[in-house]
Amino acid sequence: MAAVTAKMVNDLRQSTGAGLMDCKKALVACDGDMDKAVDYLREKGLASAGKKASRVAAEGMAYATVIDGVGVVVEVNCESDFVASNEKFTGFVKDLAKVIAKEDPADVEALQACQWVDGTMTVADAKNEVFLALRENMQIRRFARVDEGLNVPYVHMNGKVGVLVTLDTASTADAAVELGKDVAMQICAMRPQYLDKSLVDEAFIAHEKEVRLAQAKQDPKNAKKPENIIEKIVMGGIEKYYKEICLLQQAYVKGEGEDVAAHVAAVAKEVGAPITVKGYLRFEKGEGIEKRQDDLAAEVAKMIG
Repeated sequence: MAAVTAKMVNDLRQSTGAGLMDCKKALVACDGDMDKAVDYLREKGLASAGKKASRVAAEGMAYATVIDGVGVVVEVNCESDFVASNEKFTGFVKDLAKVIAKEDPADVEALQACQWVDGTMTVADAKNEVFLALRENMQIRRFARVDEGLNVPYVHMNGKVGVLVTLDTASTADAAVELGKDVAMQICAMRPQYLDKSLVDEAFIAHEKEVRLAQAKQDPKNAKKPENIIEKIVMGGIEKYYKEICLLQQAYVKGEGEDVAAHVAAVAKEVGAPITVKGYLRFEKGEGIEKRQDDLAAEVAKMIG
């Protein structure tokens, strides 16, 4: 059997666009024969998978779940809504969450090398199997795992947003779990940037104060007001801003005038045990991914140019 070198693997990757591990497997299976390895990758559909990887994958699914008390939130992207709603794709995402809960990988690269749920292949292999069926670029973008506290998941609109809330409480009452779901829905809808105003970065507030002071001084209504009064007005505005960006200070959307912190305290009193919102995670599919907006004429020009 011919020795497979790193240069051979890289050359095959350059010629086919397939992944490094797939190229290595192909060369090993084909005894180092480059031409046979190319055919091997083409037959398995992996050469075209590499080419498709240049396409923007901004659709997909954000998923949150709890498995044996371990909370998991994960985002997997694909190119189209059609594939995102396919059972093979959604099944892959849900099984991927099981792997994350069990194996506790350090990052996406480590996750790719983990054993798949059926024990017959790796996560990377399982992803390629789904690609072969659906023929669309897929990317495991991010995940998080929480193994302490009372974890409560919420998935909005079949995977548009996945939220995981972690409560610190000894209570296992239905009311505590229901609180977690309500808070998760609040996070989904209101997009808080911070858990509590005490956690807001000082530099962020200093910058906000500076901007607001400059705006207030330019307002004709404040022309005759002393500087200390203007500063009080600005700080009052920042206090109101906390109610927009901080979860616990936000108005509870299902309540009548109370904020989230007050609602949590009321439920804690109801169940007879302290409850603290320890943290939360909110993944929105495609968040921060720039979607390509090529028009048809430009696309055709690229093909014939």
